[in-house]
Amino acid sequence: MTTNEHVKVIPRWSTERGHADHGWLKTFHTFSFADYHDNRHTSYGALRVINEDRVERGTGFGTHGHQQFEIFSYVVGGQLEHRDSMGNTEILSRGALQSTSAGTGISHSEKAYGPQQVHFLQIWASPRPGEGYKKPAYFTRTFADEEKHNKFALIVAPDNSSSVVLQREAKGPAPVRSDLWMYASIIDPGVSLVHTPVGKRQEQKKGYIHVIQKSGYNPGTSSGATVRVGSPNSDAQHVELREGDGAYLSYPKGEDLEVSNVGQSTAEVLLFDLD
Repeated sequence: MTTNEHVKVIPRWSTERGHADHGWLKTFHTFSFADYHDNRHTSYGALRVINEDRVERGTGFGTHGHQQFEIFSYVVGGQLEHRDSMGNTEILSRGALQSTSAGTGISHSEKAYGPQQVHFLQIWASPRPGEGYKKPAYFTRTFADEEKHNKFALIVAPDNSSSVVLQREAKGPAPVRSDLWMYASIIDPGVSLVHTPVGKRQEQKKGYIHVIQKSGYNPGTSSGATVRVGSPNSDAQHVELREGDGAYLSYPKGEDLEVSNVGQSTAEVLLFDLD
């Protein structure tokens, strides 16, 4: 279904993200984080942090604490070792998603495991009002590449939605105490996907899309896989994004989003529905 209005796409170019190279850690910040601050990019809906991190072998984030936030990690390559104060110890490989509801407070560490660098995205979401100081919780999910191939696989969803199973390990999306839905897709060249945001017919919606930097660490001009983002069947408001780029999305009532791989290599993207 389309309307006379179109999805508004506001690019967040990779070169404009916050960036730091600490040697052991190479990181990009979509939103204000650590020493990077930009009043124009502090959050969007419930989405508070998208950090694309590369951590060298034998190093990582030592034990540190969190409260309130929903924190989840999406592993792109290598292996991530997670330990926390709830007694959870995990080795997470490509396709794994680890989710923590920090609630009243937890401490954890995240380190590269094994002989290789680990490449992962750490994402934070703000909890719904009144949900921030509940008992902490921990969940893991695994999504094979085949589950994301040329489709949008739902990998995170609100804990009060029907698609969620409230078990530490289960099939389907990981639960969060936020009004946020996160999808992952691996899109072949020449393939176009259409996404219908949750609740689109009732109200205007927000969204965000991020193209993962799969071709390697690149602090310069975006390169690699290229996707075209906008309303289906319309040239209005279409934007081309390359690896590391993202975009804020604003949906009019009743409008879908089309994501087309117009490049020569496979694209891996994360897509968010936000209230």
